[in-house]
Amino acid sequence: MLKTLFDIAVRHLLGRRRQTLTTIFGVAISTMVLITTNSLMRGLLDSFVETIVNVAPHITLKGDKMNPMPLNLFDKESTSVVAYVDDNIQKLEQEEVRNYRQILALLSTAEYQQQVTVASPYVNAQVMAVKGSRNQPILLKGVLIDKEDAVSGIRKKLIKGDIALFEKTTNALLVGRTVAKDMNLKLNDQVVIIPASGKSRQCKVAGIFFSGVNAVDNSVFVSLKFAQIIEGLPANKVSGIALKVADPFANASLARDLERVTGYQCMTWQKENASLLSLFTRIGYIVFSLVGFVGIVSGFGVANILVTTVFEKSRDIAIMKSLGFSAFEMVSMFIFEGFMVGLAGALAGGVLAIGSINLLASLPIESSQGPLTKTGFSMSYNPLYFLLIIGITVLISTIAAILPSARAAKLEPITVLRDSSL
Repeated sequence: MLKTLFDIAVRHLLGRRRQTLTTIFGVAISTMVLITTNSLMRGLLDSFVETIVNVAPHITLKGDKMNPMPLNLFDKESTSVVAYVDDNIQKLEQEEVRNYRQILALLSTAEYQQQVTVASPYVNAQVMAVKGSRNQPILLKGVLIDKEDAVSGIRKKLIKGDIALFEKTTNALLVGRTVAKDMNLKLNDQVVIIPASGKSRQCKVAGIFFSGVNAVDNSVFVSLKFAQIIEGLPANKVSGIALKVADPFANASLARDLERVTGYQCMTWQKENASLLSLFTRIGYIVFSLVGFVGIVSGFGVANILVTTVFEKSRDIAIMKSLGFSAFEMVSMFIFEGFMVGLAGALAGGVLAIGSINLLASLPIESSQGPLTKTGFSMSYNPLYFLLIIGITVLISTIAAILPSARAAKLEPITVLRDSSL
């Protein structure tokens, strides 16, 4: 019986070949658009996470103390707290990690050695960079270059210059590509660095790097000692410590433990980029929902061809029911037709999606995709998304066949055969 129903369903679809092909094409286009759009959104998110994990520290130990003075002392339950109001304005102390070498020694102990792979102290300084008539505020980051290379892979990201030149040259700069473009900097150019306080310094561009992370490419690396001089910090103080850990996706408990032990705030890369990760997720849901309506529209196309088939084949359906075909078998036959149209269109759409994804990924266009700068579009090739979307498309097409199949099941053979208009 199943073979008979299959043969009849195929004949119905082939009997209206042009309309069937048009419907399959519509389902294929909607599937292609849905897969390609989802691949673009997931690819951007995956690329962002991968780039951040490879370039940025997994945990950043900052100079913020974990127990600062509360903003509203009157909310405290303890009555022993006394607030004093000072009538003069004083300069705020800069955030710093004191005696950072003790923390580095702690991280090198057996308790943390297997969890923390790299610990790189750094000093941040906001300065003014001047070259000729050009001037621009920049973020100066003082680092131990070998430690920084272990965190961000800066050696591999140099597009001009050499790390050896940076290490040998006094007051040398490793300049992010964005800063280099904005200030028209080239290798060996002289740049004047003017700090907020203290005397200006003559520096030399020893290298230009490109990481793909816009925030990093808007900064300039110098030696840790030079940045301490610029910021007026003693040798035992830094702005923070950048950490690479063994498992970057399970670092929350380690961060909490380090906060408890050191007393300094420890920010994971997930917390640092929480707003962007949340934004990507929301955009993904919105895009998936909007493009999903395209799949629903294609379902209406499937329903349309089956409604037309029921209308044109009413006499044939009446004869089949007279020969003993049950209402359930009629419903099954038309649902099977919807399934075949949906499956054919979804599989064709999957093939088209592979082509469109490869095309977008191969375009030699440099684009700034949110916080990243990429050549070509970041696309996801995860087969799970292909199977999920193809399955959803087939399901929508199958469900769309319920209405016309129900109409076919309700046809009364005697009424249909007596109606001469049919």
